[in-house]
Amino acid sequence: MNLKKHIPNLITLGNLFCGTVATIFAVEGDYVYAGLFVVLGILFDFFDGFAARLLKVSGELGKQLDSLADMVTSGVVPGIIVYKLLIESTDSVQDCNQQSYLPFIGLLLTLGACYRLAKFNIDTRQSDSFIGLPTPAMSLFIISLPLIQEYSTIEFAQELITSNYFLIAVTLILTYLMNAELPLFSLKFKDYSFKKNIIVYSFLFASFILIYTLHFISIPFIIILYIIISLINKIIVFNGNSQNPPK
Repeated sequence: MNLKKHIPNLITLGNLFCGTVATIFAVEGDYVYAGLFVVLGILFDFFDGFAARLLKVSGELGKQLDSLADMVTSGVVPGIIVYKLLIESTDSVQDCNQQSYLPFIGLLLTLGACYRLAKFNIDTRQSDSFIGLPTPAMSLFIISLPLIQEYSTIEFAQELITSNYFLIAVTLILTYLMNAELPLFSLKFKDYSFKKNIIVYSFLFASFILIYTLHFISIPFIIILYIIISLINKIIVFNGNSQNPPK
């Protein structure tokens, strides 16, 4: 029995385990531990692919298993968190509409993540980059919201996150971005050359600076920065190809 080929799949199952635990904490309203296990799951998600490339054992089973694990960690959990935040939002309390179906809008994130992951598995264009916002990026954006609400000293940010209008807008925008024809660079390294990975290294450096200075509130800005850098890179590449067409 070749144990080596099962190592990446075991790491992927670590992602699924973390996502399942995060789901339990999210349902209970413990957003700190839910966020912690989502981050751990995303780390497992990164390292399963890294291990597969390192051991040269990638296969169809690992590809499908990876998406199923992501569906929980970066699909179910963010949907539940927004559902809970919409229930707790000040606007809902002021309206006194306890029978409102509004919180279920948060589950659009779960549906959007499912559709995005299914497309990813059959889209051959996404081997070296992404088309549409990756589900882990969406999940990180969402788990940051209750943490900002709890720990940020910026009153405006706290009030914004308790608005159901803001939460619904974020849900709709992120659901769209996950499935949009939006070219985004990947954080996967084929080698560690600075010249070949200058965009990734620059993004990671800027992200560390933002996290160090802004803490939880930096996460939404990092996701926005990721999209902006990707679009700028796409424009630069497009202009370069236009000026130097293939002969």
